[in-house]
Amino acid sequence: MTFDLHGHVSIPRLARVVIERRLASGSSVVLLGPRQVGKTTLARGIAAESPGGVVYLDLERPSDRRRLDDADAFLRGLEGRLVVIDEIHRAPDLFAVLRGVIDERRAGGDRKGSFLLLGSASLDLMRQATESLAGRVSYVELGAIDVRELHSAGPGADRLWIRGGFPLALLAASDADSLQWRRDFIRSYLERDVPMFAPRIPAETIARLWSMLAHGQGTLLNQSRLASSLLVSAPAVARYVDLLVDLLLVRRLRPWSGNVGKRLVRSPKVFVRDSGLVHALLDLESLHDVLGHPVAGPSWEGFVIENIVNASGDRRVPYFYRTADGAEVDLVLERGGRVEAAIEIKRSSAPVVSRGFHSACDVLDAEQRYVVHGGEGEWPMGRGVTAISLRLLTERLSAESGRP
Repeated sequence: MTFDLHGHVSIPRLARVVIERRLASGSSVVLLGPRQVGKTTLARGIAAESPGGVVYLDLERPSDRRRLDDADAFLRGLEGRLVVIDEIHRAPDLFAVLRGVIDERRAGGDRKGSFLLLGSASLDLMRQATESLAGRVSYVELGAIDVRELHSAGPGADRLWIRGGFPLALLAASDADSLQWRRDFIRSYLERDVPMFAPRIPAETIARLWSMLAHGQGTLLNQSRLASSLLVSAPAVARYVDLLVDLLLVRRLRPWSGNVGKRLVRSPKVFVRDSGLVHALLDLESLHDVLGHPVAGPSWEGFVIENIVNASGDRRVPYFYRTADGAEVDLVLERGGRVEAAIEIKRSSAPVVSRGFHSACDVLDAEQRYVVHGGEGEWPMGRGVTAISLRLLTERLSAESGRP
């Protein structure tokens, strides 16, 4: 599957390879991702090349929901075919039926994945799937288009950073059209998804919180301050942030908390995950607008973190590190209990490393030490630190993790 950029440049989605491998290995797949990120297009591309035939069901369509009035009989009659079910969270009772059908297919010798299930609310969907389909499904998250995918199409990272990675925002004819699409996207979430997933939470309050998080991109989560501004309780703020995290719109980056004998910060950092949505929430249309705004640095940091996490694979766990006396690492990648990489993020093409970063790396005993800069190429900076472009680092991490 590809997205076409101005009619002539294709942007392949790397997650397709992962999904096809897992289906071929015998796992059904739950594909998670926010709305409009390309899940349906990706699923249709996989379906179009499935050798055994495919049945595609969109549970937002009444006609497709009616086909599942007797879901057990209907799905058992599709033996040997891949079944794609979009908006699966709209039919939570379906998971129990799927368990029986998957087990029956396996007992009959079907060694290929039977189902590709698409949803846009990760926590709720994973809870439902885990309760009924434990050991029967594999989870794949489809994020926004990242620098590895875009690089093959030619445009530089600045366009992706400013517009974000939602395909229709990235592919818009102009910055103004892209901004309008993102505004409409935000409005649709507030008018449709918030009432659907959290009917008791006022959409207007979520809108204000979302904007406040964009203004404070990459800062420590201060529930009391947010609660005071929103005129709600701190526990309410926690629920609201949970909702945005569940909808895959916000990342809560936890602090690294190993036993190093230091006074460490305990609050998580919060990022609006897509940089284009950050800029839309702040009404910033162009590169010039963003560079002239205080959010430029934090926005770039969040953009880099999302790309690195996407490339790092499931076995690397992301954190940040900060002590009470100011030593800090923007991103820590831990695997198997050891710190594989400590990463500082600088938009400058000639970055300078702080003393606090060096001391933090020594405490963490980081195996690899990087400074991601805004230019191209890589070079040594001394004391085991390498300056590296975002694209080169994501390609390296992806190769090390064995994933596309």
